[in-house]
Amino acid sequence: MNKKFDIIYAPIITEKSAMMANENKYAFKVDPRANKTEIKQAIESIFKVKVESITTANSHPKKRRVGKYTGYADKYKRAIVKLAEGNSINFD
Repeated sequence: MNKKFDIIYAPIITEKSAMMANENKYAFKVDPRANKTEIKQAIESIFKVKVESITTANSHPKKRRVGKYTGYADKYKRAIVKLAEGNSINFD
C-alpha cells in the first residue's frame, strides 16, 4: 500500500463515534489489507495530527437483499484512532 488515500476510505460518523470524539478518538473505514503502521502514517500525513494508538476490527461481509436479489455488502476494516493530547480532527 503506497498511497495514503487508498488506505483511508471514509470517517465513520455515528452517535457512538461522536461520543468517542470527546475522548479524542475517531473512527475510520480503512482497507482490510492495511496494517496499523500504514494506517497511522496515513492519518498523520492527511490530517497533520499525532496518533497515540490505534485499535482495528475486521467487519465480515453481511448478507443484503433487494427485492428478489441477494448479495453481500463489502467487508471492511474499522480503525479507531486515539490522538495525542491537543490534537483534533474537524470533519466539517
